[in-house]
Amino acid sequence: MFGFNYIKFDSMNHVILYKNGEIKKEGRGLAFFYFAPNSSIVSIPLESNDFQFVFKESTKDYQEVTIQGQITYKVIDPKQLAESLDFTVDSKGQYLKEDYEKIQQRIINEAQTASASVIQGLNVKEALRQLQEIENSILQSVQKSKTVKMLGLEIMSVNVLGVTPNPEMARALEAQTRESLQKEADQAIYERRNFAVEQERMIKESELNTEIAVEEKQKQIAEKQMETEVVKQENDQQLKEMDMQSSISLEEQKQKLIDLKVKNEKKEADANEYVLTASLRPYQELDWKTLMAINSKGIQAKDNIALAFRELAENAEKIGNINISPELLDSIMSTKK
Repeated sequence: MFGFNYIKFDSMNHVILYKNGEIKKEGRGLAFFYFAPNSSIVSIPLESNDFQFVFKESTKDYQEVTIQGQITYKVIDPKQLAESLDFTVDSKGQYLKEDYEKIQQRIINEAQTASASVIQGLNVKEALRQLQEIENSILQSVQKSKTVKMLGLEIMSVNVLGVTPNPEMARALEAQTRESLQKEADQAIYERRNFAVEQERMIKESELNTEIAVEEKQKQIAEKQMETEVVKQENDQQLKEMDMQSSISLEEQKQKLIDLKVKNEKKEADANEYVLTASLRPYQELDWKTLMAINSKGIQAKDNIALAFRELAENAEKIGNINISPELLDSIMSTKK
């Protein structure tokens, strides 16, 4: 009424009230009355905003690729933005101009310039693989942009969602990749087979080494057994030689003992012979008859008869006939005294 209006903003809008070209009110989420004929109101949204971008760029090897991504930004200096673009609203809070869209376009221009400088330094394969590097390069370039700083904006993030070649190049890369993958698969099969062969060779070599080691051990055992047998035979031989030497020594001692005994017995026999000879020497020249007469003690009658028959036998050539009665023979043969 009478040109006075009431307007209210939420907390995510930075509001500036100009009256006759001078700032009268400024702040977030203001609500106030104003006189419309000499007042203008600027509302700067402070929430973060996202927008998509799609760029077509040429790589170092002159191949066209499409870059798709998303940029997130927010206003950090609303007063500086208000000096660069027109964010004036009417009594209902509607923007009088579409300058809000200029923010995105200017950021897109900076991002496209940054992406072009990156993509032109890469070939198509590198561009398809290095999304993170491209993303970081665009983010750093846009954050350092003078345009962005002049608008009082902060670039929060840049996300590169994909880098896509044209359909013909995609088919060529697909075929090349397929061939490369096939080669890698063949190489993997070859390496796997080669590994299996190598493992089998190592197993066989290990088995042969084990057999050689076993044979070597058996050889060592056989040699050790032979050495033991030789030592045993040598010990047995030494024992036999020692036994033989002992037997020889014993026999020699026995021989010496026998010789000594024979010598002693001979000496004893010689002594006995000498004694006997010496004892009998007086009787050697005596007649046996004299000896019988000397040794008449203990002589029986039959002994005398026997002596008589002996004398008869010695003088048989002088005797013609002799008669011996049975009683005489019986008395001679009788064992009675």
